[in-house]
Amino acid sequence: MAEETHVLDRPPPGAAADWTVPQDWERFTPEEHATWDTLFARQAKLLPGRASNAWLRGLDVLHLDRPGIPRYEELNERLMKLTGWQVIAVPGLVPDDVFFDHMANRRFVAGNFIRRPDQLDYLEEPDVFHDVFGHVPMLADPVFGDYLAAYGRGGQRALGLDALKYLGRLYWYTVEFGLIAEPEGMRIYGSGIVSSYAESRFALDDPSPNRIAFDIARVMRTEYRIDDFQQNYFVIPSFDELLRQTVETDFAPLYEMLKEQPDIPVAAIEPEDVVLTQGTQDYARGRAA
Repeated sequence: MAEETHVLDRPPPGAAADWTVPQDWERFTPEEHATWDTLFARQAKLLPGRASNAWLRGLDVLHLDRPGIPRYEELNERLMKLTGWQVIAVPGLVPDDVFFDHMANRRFVAGNFIRRPDQLDYLEEPDVFHDVFGHVPMLADPVFGDYLAAYGRGGQRALGLDALKYLGRLYWYTVEFGLIAEPEGMRIYGSGIVSSYAESRFALDDPSPNRIAFDIARVMRTEYRIDDFQQNYFVIPSFDELLRQTVETDFAPLYEMLKEQPDIPVAAIEPEDVVLTQGTQDYARGRAA
């Protein structure tokens, strides 16, 4: 009997051993560039006053407002000078060890395709718009860049500690769906929010979700949903504090403690939570009806 293989067991045809592929920018069609421009224009109009100052600065200094899908060689020239990060193209999802190795070495993997025009509002697998428009502006911030590199090193360690579930939740509730308290008010920095027209409004304006002060152990116990708006958002006080908690935490004993505790369900509030806004949960109840 032939040995069964999994799609992530080896790089697909055309990919290097580290799963990277050439961006091959010339292959993107005019329609695909137009899709990027449509998505960009919609989000760029919505996000001032909603996105964090760091994200907005990154969008500006990286010149992402130029028409069409960005060329990585041009983007990386600016990004490397700022924080030492670079964007690399991959064919899709990559194995965990590959993902963490790239991140630990300041290489951000980005999907090498863009959604169809009829998928503007939701796409299950991250595409180039989610990865570049959503994530890359934050890579221009030195502190957040250090956080992501530290996260990559932590992921390499977590592989041997049977703890990816917990570390994945930290990524989800910071890098993908994080909020930050700025002097002007609560703002978005997570890519899953800034790249979504609907969730960019929901995360800050809707009365349904809870918005809870960030605590690393609390976040790592909390379940999340991948196919709908979040019902818990965690709010950091600053990127400096996020980085401090990450580099000063000894994750090995924390993982062991978490394994002895029950997971916290989506939308739950714990007695020790610092709740900044308690949600009505109307949206969650309506979806369940």
